[in-house]
Amino acid sequence: MEIGYARVSRGDTQDLAPQLRALTNAGCDPIYQEEASGGQADRRELARAIGALTPGDVLVVWKLDRLSRSLRDLLFTLEAITAAGAGFRSLTEAIDTTTAPGRLMTQMLGAFAEFERAMIRERTMSGLAHARNAGRHLGRRPSLTGQQRAEIIAKAEAGQGSPAQLASLFRVSRSTVQRVLREHRARGAGERGRQGNALASPTLTD
Repeated sequence: MEIGYARVSRGDTQDLAPQLRALTNAGCDPIYQEEASGGQADRRELARAIGALTPGDVLVVWKLDRLSRSLRDLLFTLEAITAAGAGFRSLTEAIDTTTAPGRLMTQMLGAFAEFERAMIRERTMSGLAHARNAGRHLGRRPSLTGQQRAEIIAKAEAGQGSPAQLASLFRVSRSTVQRVLREHRARGAGERGRQGNALASPTLTD
């Protein structure tokens, strides 16, 4: 069975009539139609058209860009069509995945999409490395500023609140407050240890 799908962008001046006429002439029945952007993920009528496919059916569009505006989304849609055991045909570009040349072209599109993903990963890793070399902070922004950490330490040492109370005051988790205090105590112990070693060291005289 030939199942048609026609789409125009929302608010566009395009008319569905030429698409419907071409799909009807191609023997499509039924024809699903909608007004939605090609970049929109939630295209209800497209989902219905794919859901109606059974093994041996063919989803037909007037032009390839009626199905998708991006290569990645196009391949995702073609995978869904293939998973249903169906084929895909674009009338304007003469693309037909039920033929050997059509299947070859789909595989080539998949190879280009994989290449695109690899290039994106490479650019991302290069950008992260550049940011690290430049000394920029990567990852999640600290939940407390240096001034806030100092205030938490001062209040805790003055007995002006438990970790839970300080967490509520500064709008962070209790574990965050406990980590600040633990790091502060560790630094203090390290400094006292260094001072003790300095005092214990013998003084050399001539």
